[in-house]
Amino acid sequence: MEEFRNIGLIGRLNSNKVIDTIRRLSRYLLDEGYHTILDDRIAEVMPGHGMQVSNVNMLGEICDLVIVVGGDGSLLGAARALAKFNTPVLGINRGRLGFLTDISPDDEMCEAVQAVLDGEYIEERRFLLDAEIKRDGNPIGSATGLNDVVLHPGKSARMIAFDLYIEGQFVYHLRSDGLIVSTPTGSTAYALSGGGPIMHPRLDALVLVPMFPHTLSSRPIVVDGKAEVKIVVDASQGLYPTISCDGQTHIPCAPGDSITIRKKAHKLKLIHPKGHNFYEICRTKLGWSSNLGD
Repeated sequence: MEEFRNIGLIGRLNSNKVIDTIRRLSRYLLDEGYHTILDDRIAEVMPGHGMQVSNVNMLGEICDLVIVVGGDGSLLGAARALAKFNTPVLGINRGRLGFLTDISPDDEMCEAVQAVLDGEYIEERRFLLDAEIKRDGNPIGSATGLNDVVLHPGKSARMIAFDLYIEGQFVYHLRSDGLIVSTPTGSTAYALSGGGPIMHPRLDALVLVPMFPHTLSSRPIVVDGKAEVKIVVDASQGLYPTISCDGQTHIPCAPGDSITIRKKAHKLKLIHPKGHNFYEICRTKLGWSSNLGD
């Protein structure tokens, strides 16, 4: 087990509950002798905190562990920045669902964090996706997603026409509201609402979920996680769609653009408390029956 001495704290902005949780957690960590470093964006709304301040990239370089206080969206943003540093990330849930941020901010939060710091944790490696957009063969933008890469109409209400290729092989020409290319991590997010399957986080696979396809035969496709996915926007349609990664990074596209999606070289090192159970999380968050057959 790794030794955690330099602890970074990242929090969702514009949330008093997040600020209160970070204050309580940082006091505990400082009292216990841990070197605690605060993300510069959250530090601006915490005057008098008395801690070292660093940007997220520096946190990745100097921290043994980064704790994210917020919802899954906060952790997604941290994951994209920290994965390249191989820095372990632990989430405290101040959001709604909490598939990734799974420590509760209750009275026992500090005890749960201390157990992790004492080596009582489960480590998972989650892969991310890189998306590169090319126009006339030239790169015009790129972005990374832990959950998904999504082609969608943007502000338009029209269907998108596009060609799909997997590992260089033509799959189909489709008219739809878009396409979700999801990792196992993202299979319980946007892809699930689009009718995609739930995938266990340890799977090395991608799921491609058409969004409201203009056909009855288009279904989600699960492919190898190492597969290269390429989407080519129909050049004759005149529609300017958008590529979004994790719903947080957006790149405008034009007719004829190609989007290549492949697994990122760096993985996220995600930390869970001992006893973490993916199926229990699904039961709780998705409302599955917990009846054991009385």
